[in-house]
Amino acid sequence: MSVANPAFPTTGLIDAATLRAALAAGAAWRVFDCSFDLADPAAGRVQYGHAHIPGAHYLHLDDDLSAGADAALCGGRHPLPTPAVMAQRLAAWGIGPDNPVVAYDRQGGMTSARLWWLLRWCGHTAVAVLDGGWNAWLASAGETESGDAPAAAPAPAYPVKPAALPLCSAADVSAALGRPKQTLVDARAPARYRGEQEPLDPVAGHIPGALNRPWTDNFTPDGRYKPAATLRAKWETLLAGRDPGSVVVYCGSGVSATPHVLAMTLAGWSPPALYAGSWSEWCADPARPCARSV
Repeated sequence: MSVANPAFPTTGLIDAATLRAALAAGAAWRVFDCSFDLADPAAGRVQYGHAHIPGAHYLHLDDDLSAGADAALCGGRHPLPTPAVMAQRLAAWGIGPDNPVVAYDRQGGMTSARLWWLLRWCGHTAVAVLDGGWNAWLASAGETESGDAPAAAPAPAYPVKPAALPLCSAADVSAALGRPKQTLVDARAPARYRGEQEPLDPVAGHIPGALNRPWTDNFTPDGRYKPAATLRAKWETLLAGRDPGSVVVYCGSGVSATPHVLAMTLAGWSPPALYAGSWSEWCADPARPCARSV
């Protein structure tokens, strides 16, 4: 293998030193800054403009990693684009089936995991999240640049493939409520799960029967994913004998649950299903049951 084409990691994570060495060697890897603040949707683009990994392009959660109402597979605040729409976007971003992709953000790994999930769902296996995100890049003395990156050269049409990660609809979740074949895991903060507060959606609470594991519990204090053995032990404690293959993860809008998918994969299990519409879609229908723990 040539110096300019180093091996791309297969675990779903890449460390800053490996990424620095690859980019310095001229590796043709696509790097995307997915920084996004739910409380200030414009902040991520501003942060990117101030400084980003050289050559990285910016992707906005609302505009790029979510669907418009006319091309959505689910409801909620950040609905999934259809596979056909995703294929068009990947080509526009200069991503072909053989192009390695690295995603990072400044918000603890939430939105970079969303891009990782979307690409894996589309059958793109050469994608990794920068472990530790932007802070890890800076800590490794990685170079930065400001302003906008040059427009990506469009790639040929990306082939639309069958979904490569499991996905649940509201109807799927509803049909399996209370049955052993489904173990719901809510990735939101405990206060939102319990229904003590709800800053984003019109109804507080959680889907009946769901367990709670905040998405941030997958990370060390410096923002890196915990070791695989630690992740597995923590998830096994949460599941308490339930089948890991029965897990369906959700959050507020299908974004912060994606680190759970990556974490369970790192722990050695098959990726769990994602309920992409999540609480924002679920609670929008008054006919669906809602629970509170207060």
